Amino acid sequence: MTAVAGHADELRDLDAALGDGDLGITVSSGSKAVVEAIGKLGDEVTPADIAKACAKAFANANPSTMAALVAGALLAGSKTWADSADVDQASAADFMQAAADSIGKRGKSEVGDKTILDALVPAVSALRDAPDAAAGLSAAIAAAERGVRETRELQSKRGRASWLQERSVGLQDPGATAFLRFLQSWPAP
Repeated sequence: MTAVAGHADELRDLDAALGDGDLGITVSSGSKAVVEAIGKLGDEVTPADIAKACAKAFANANPSTMAALVAGALLAGSKTWADSADVDQASAADFMQAAADSIGKRGKSEVGDKTILDALVPAVSALRDAPDAAAGLSAAIAAAERGVRETRELQSKRGRASWLQERSVGLQDPGATAFLRFLQSWPAP
């Protein structure tokens, strides 16, 4: 997560071109808060407990639309791990799908709207279809990279970026990029 905070300037610049430019701060402060929250957890925690702590920390670090969407996504994902002691490839994909569903519902968005979902949804499919967890992470990153690239051809349909209408075409979505940077920072299984 600390590596994601290192992309604050990139995310700020992408978001400034399409919105209010606060995504870099949101991701940086949220990531730092998540690392701190995880450090305070005891040894006897479940994956769901960790996800819930991350949701609370991210939401409280910076009040913004993205923070609310991410926190909601983490909470939705945590429900898929309710009785799990550990995480495997299938349960990680289930978590990511629940997160995507939450973002879609709360953000009233779908793939093609030029949002984080344009990277997240293809990553879920790639992870689920991979032969093992290591290949799944690589496939999810590759799918998210494609999704991010494809956002450049889309017109923004949600959030402040939608105000730009056709002028948003040619610009990369910052939320999709933030998700990609998160995946790229994840340690290989």
